[in-house]
Amino acid sequence: MSLAIVIMAAGKGTRMKSDLPKVLHKAAGRALIEHVILKSESLKPDTIILIVGHQADQVRNAVRHFPVTCALQEPQQGTGHAVMQAEAALAGFGGEVLILSGDAPLFTEETLRNLISFHRETGAAATVLTADISDPTGYGRIIRKSGTDSVEKIVEEKDASETQKAVPEINSGVYVFDAHTLFSSLKEITTDNAQAEYYLTDVFGVCFRKGLRVAAWKTPNPDEIHGINTPEQLLHAERLLLQS
Repeated sequence: MSLAIVIMAAGKGTRMKSDLPKVLHKAAGRALIEHVILKSESLKPDTIILIVGHQADQVRNAVRHFPVTCALQEPQQGTGHAVMQAEAALAGFGGEVLILSGDAPLFTEETLRNLISFHRETGAAATVLTADISDPTGYGRIIRKSGTDSVEKIVEEKDASETQKAVPEINSGVYVFDAHTLFSSLKEITTDNAQAEYYLTDVFGVCFRKGLRVAAWKTPNPDEIHGINTPEQLLHAERLLLQS
């Protein structure tokens, strides 16, 4: 089965308190985006598409030696809008699409391979990488159909009941989609939300409405899911990368 990887790297990263694009900050001797691209290359995909936006030329220049295709997101209108920019480059592609974030360098090749294998074995339209964490505050909770690998819904913190807030399984932001499901569903999401943005997670609502199966595969190592938004998180990620 063919595989395409889309890496989102268009954001500003304002909490890093730096003019440098967030994905170009270094940890363990490499820019964050380099870590993610190298992990992506290890999966031997058909193509890697990098979504650039904020300081796009600087990011493009930093990855010029890698076999990636850059797609511009301008203006930046949310995560769903970012992935929409990959559609032209994937015209006619009928395989699977793995979606990663350029500021999350801690996933191992093994975890990503296991996620993709699980997605293929279950025949799901979409599969979410999840993790159990001790303090899930702020994360979207994974509500499973009782006793199964299928997701009933993904509930954001602000919308969660007290019972749902007690669920430790959270959405990592890493997904595998059937390409047709992904891009057809993106056409059905809207900006009818507080931020007036296209949210990639709204695609799951489309899948649920259509009765398409959304599966979840849980990594046994919750450290892998952490993205980097602050200098403190960057230092933590560097420690973990140096230990790996």
